[in-house]
Amino acid sequence: MARVLVVDDAAFMRKMVTDALTKGGHDVVGEAGNGAEAVDRWQELRPDLTTLDITMPEKDGLAALREIITIDPAARVIMCSALGQESKVLESIKLGAKDFVVKPFQPDRVLDAVAKALA
Repeated sequence: MARVLVVDDAAFMRKMVTDALTKGGHDVVGEAGNGAEAVDRWQELRPDLTTLDITMPEKDGLAALREIITIDPAARVIMCSALGQESKVLESIKLGAKDFVVKPFQPDRVLDAVAKALA
């Protein structure tokens, strides 16, 4: 299964995503709490997939996505967003995100997005 980096500024959201991924057979190899840390951890770990929150301190998810895609255009990233962020979700897809998941997460939806991104 996939090696995944989980990025969200809320620890409880990281735990929810990690739990869903682990139950789905994936290996969560790292976590990050903001966009700057996400890029550093991505470069260090080179995961198969990254879940990336859009709204975070220091560097938002779109800025982190831009950096990751610049480093590796084939990087697989799933964006996570709250309702009402449709324009940012669309922008992230244009930048290269493979899919998005809306909070609050449904574990099955997270796993569906992962399967789609890895296909």
